[in-house]
Parts: sequence; structure tokens; C-alpha cells
Amino acid sequence: MNILGINSVYHDSAVALLVDGKLVVAAEEERFNRIKHGKLPDVDNPHQFPEQAIRFCLDYAGLSPDDIDHVGYSFDPELRRTRFRADWWENPRVEETFLLRLGQVRGIADGIFRRPLRQRFHFVPHHLAHAASAYYPSRFDRAAVLVIDGIGEAAGTTLWKAAGHKIEPIETIDYPHSLGFVWEVVCGHLGFSTYDASKLMGLAAYGNPQVYRRAFQEIIPVGKETYAVDPAAIGFQSARENRTESLLGPPREMDVELQPRHADIAAALQEATTEAVMAIVRRLKRKVPLDNLCFAGGVALNCVTNDLIRQSGNFSDVFIPSAPHDAGTAMGAAYVVHCARQKSAPERGKSSPYLGPEFDRREILAAVKAAGLTPRRSKSPARDAAEMIAGGKIVAWFQGRMEFGPRALGNRSLLADPRRLDMRNILNKMVKHREDFRPFAPSVLAEHADEWFDVGPHTTSHEFMLFACGVKPERRDLIPAVLHHDNSARLQIVRRESNPRYHELISSFFERTGVPLVVNTSYNDSEPIVCTPTDAIVTFRKSGIDALFMGDVYLTAG
Repeated sequence: MNILGINSVYHDSAVALLVDGKLVVAAEEERFNRIKHGKLPDVDNPHQFPEQAIRFCLDYAGLSPDDIDHVGYSFDPELRRTRFRADWWENPRVEETFLLRLGQVRGIADGIFRRPLRQRFHFVPHHLAHAASAYYPSRFDRAAVLVIDGIGEAAGTTLWKAAGHKIEPIETIDYPHSLGFVWEVVCGHLGFSTYDASKLMGLAAYGNPQVYRRAFQEIIPVGKETYAVDPAAIGFQSARENRTESLLGPPREMDVELQPRHADIAAALQEATTEAVMAIVRRLKRKVPLDNLCFAGGVALNCVTNDLIRQSGNFSDVFIPSAPHDAGTAMGAAYVVHCARQKSAPERGKSSPYLGPEFDRREILAAVKAAGLTPRRSKSPARDAAEMIAGGKIVAWFQGRMEFGPRALGNRSLLADPRRLDMRNILNKMVKHREDFRPFAPSVLAEHADEWFDVGPHTTSHEFMLFACGVKPERRDLIPAVLHHDNSARLQIVRRESNPRYHELISSFFERTGVPLVVNTSYNDSEPIVCTPTDAIVTFRKSGIDALFMGDVYLTAG
């Protein structure tokens, strides 16, 4: 049975394909259309399907639209109608437009798949799709599941119990109690886009949370096992008043220099978020007293909070998928449809993020030739790249299948020497063209991770760059390029079994330097992560990158 899962309701449009219960391919639309997050999060476009990602997934599996047995869409319009109040919007006509466009979704699907799908098309509740995206790829037979994001149909937070092939709802916390929306509002208040939560996470390390602690206690009141959000305090559209400026001061214009108070706001937001999430974790543990936790939703990208959940001891193991954000709901929707139709679990415990397109040598050489460049061939790409990195070069590493999720995990990465104090500024200013306060992640060999970082028990999700771990005090001066202001690093553990080529590169760097890690940042420059060899070459030519390795083909600058 071939089941296609689709997410396109808000943003991070994506597609995933299950073949007989096995996840064979998944991809985000942004990697193909080169528009960040695939499209704007507009109420007027939930019917805008990720058609390029659909075509890729079908082609990869050797299928035609006629071969798809079922389609899952990660949003339920009927649940929206019954749970969401139109007066929560400043303008109720916004909701009318949203529902009207949702009414077109089934017809769009019929057109793409060239026949009336009827009972083969399934609307899947958004948070259920999130929950499924975290539970089924985990190794757990039973688990508590937590989903926290901006909003699903109406929910901001949901608690679940999963066992076997079933996921059962335990509790729902609806809008306006949305931690994700608080982050979006504060992003806007500090002059960033609503997508820039990662910037606030980086900025928070430079601030003092005590300065705005009382303000955020009003915005996000937290109890022992629960939290709330005051819509007036944070200025949600549903509020009759807006006290954001009285609590946080005047908003920052986008081009105005950041001030210390802006970092203080970010630090207080991070602290309040962690307290709220930990309260819900305690609540979930009491209601679902199991050993394992699965966590998804946009808030599950907060690596600082994630590591504190892991350290808390409420659950012995924590699994977060490589795509906990909305893109992952495409995968979750397919899983939910499979379980409903087959009455059995899909293939379990398969959590590789390397699910996207890959390109053979012929395709790579054709792209190099089209760019008018002269390719070189490496007999040992990993060793040659490691030698360049050890020599201070910035290397683009384009290998194998593209990652599914927002992190580059060694297949579409920019790599550099973590020992160089100036490397972070070089990458931020000369290559990535982004704010100088933003940190870079280390990719570390699994067999040496505990010697350099306070990792604790290794989890599968440590391979997805989803935990901020402390750097050992005696190692900090050795790897300044990956050391954040709070002496932490958002590390990726690399196992030979998961990514042998990348593991070989880091091992070669270790042999030369005695340091078992490299700087790893996504291969892009103010754009989605590169997907094709042509994308890789375009970004290589316009950025301060010294070398590009694609398979055994490489290019050098100059």
C-alpha cells in the first residue's frame, strides 16, 4: 500500500511517502522552489500543495499519481470548525477565508492524483500528525507523547499516550495558550521575522533573564503542572488590549542595532518557556507514567529546553524526530492513515533524516560543466576535505541523500575548524551573512563525545542536533568556534553506522588535529539549504567558501 502524507496548511510544506508501511522518502518544498518554508503562513493558501516535492517523492519511488492508494493531509477542517472560535481573530472574515481555502484542498488533491480520491483522501488532525511523526520513528513500544507548537486546528499543546499502533489523546490546551505564538510575537517585537525563533535562542545566551522575569511571569503564568498565556500581555490578535510595550518596552525596528535589553528579553523568554514546558512534562508524567517521552511541534526545536527535559529525569529516554516542526506532519499524516487502514503499526524505529534526493556522478559533472567550471577528482574525499579544514579552509560537503528537517546533518553542510577563534565571525560575516551573535554547532564522533561535552546517556535524537550540551571546562579553549556564550554547544553526535562518509571525514580531522569534531552549519546563504548540485555551485560561487566536495568531485575557489 502506497500512502502519501502532505503538509501545506500553514508553512514548512512537505511530503512523505510510505510504501507498505516503510518510510522511503520525504522532502520539504522549500528545497525545490527555493522559497524559505515553502510558502508564507497565509490563511489564503492552505490549498497550495507542495507539488514539486510530490513529484520528487513519486519519481524517487518509481510511482505515478495513479499508484497512490491513500493521501493524508495534516489538518482537519471539521475539527477547526468545532474547536476554533472565529472571534479569536481580530477580523472574523480571516477565518472565513481560511475555511474557504481548506474547502478547496480535496479538489486540488483530486487534480494532482488524476482521479476523485473520495474515501482515499484523509484529513488528519494536525497535532495527531505531530504525535505520530515522533512516536512511530522512535524505538519505543510505549511512550508518553507531547506536542507543543503555535497552533493546530485550535490546540497549542496536546498530551498523548502511545502503545503499539495506537496514539490516544490525554489532554488538549487550546489557543490562546500558545507558547509558539508567544515566540512569534517576541520575534516581531525584537525586529525579527516570525520564523526567527532560532535567532532568539542564540541571543538569549547573552542576556540576563532576571531583568524581564516579572514581565514574562505575567505573559506566561506557570504552575506546578500547567501554564497559561495572557493574550493581552503579549498582544495576541484576540486580545482587547495590548500590554506588550508596557511590559517589554518599545519594539525594535529591523535595522536598529540590538541593545542589551533585547538580549535580556530573549533570555527571559527562554527561561519562561523552559519553566512552562517542564510544568507540562511533569503533568504528562503523572498522567502517563511511562519511561519514554516523544516530543514534537515547533517548540521541540528549542535545544536548550530539550536538554533540560532530558536532564530532569522525568523520563529515562527522550526522542525528538529530525523534523519536529510542521514539515514532519507530512510523515505523521502518512503514519496515521497507515494505522487506520492496516490496523497495525508501520515500520518502527527507523529514524534516519537522510530521506531526500541524491545525485550521481554524471549529474554532478553535468552541473559543473554547465557552470563553466573545471572539476577535480578526489580519491579520498573525506581525507582531502579534512586536510583542507585542518588548514583553515571552509569546505562545502554535499554527499548522499538530503536531510529531512531544518538541520544540516552532514550531507548538505558547511564545515570548518572548531579550533579557530575567528572562524565563527568569518562564517557569520563572510559566508552566511547573518548576525554575529549566532552560534555554530559541532559534529562530534560518537566515540569521543563524552570526553568533550556533558552529553549524558546518548539518545537517537543527539544525532539530529536537538540538544544544547555543556562543553567540558578543560576543552573550552580548544574549540572556541563552537562555544556559545553560555559555554554550551548544540552538538550533533555522528555514528559510523548512521553516516559513514561524514564519520570518516571527522575521523580524518581527528587524526590530524587531536580534535574529534568539526564546525557544522547548513549549506546555504540566506536561502533554503541547497538541494541540487546546481544549488550547491551557485552558493559556492557567491559565498566565501574555499572548496566544494560533491561525491568524489570537488571544486576550489580562485
